[in-house]
Amino acid sequence: MPLYEFKCDDCGVVDLWRSIAERNDPANCPTCQQAMKRVFSPPMMLSGSLRLKQERPEPQLVQRSNDREPEQPKARSHNGGRPWMIGH
Repeated sequence: MPLYEFKCDDCGVVDLWRSIAERNDPANCPTCQQAMKRVFSPPMMLSGSLRLKQERPEPQLVQRSNDREPEQPKARSHNGGRPWMIGH
């Protein structure tokens, strides 16, 4: 069952487990019983070691050092009838 986020104007964001068939049904806040709107958010991402990745509000700036020139790709030729197996 997926976890959906709903927003209450008074209480904030509330997570609710709902079936896919119930995803668009109206929901009431468990605290104040006020009608809530569904919030569309990106899905939760897990890394290979099953730890949650950190979300960053701003993109991370990555700079390349200007010490050396980037390497040009090397052209490879193939011998035989299997060109898709270059270098194997």
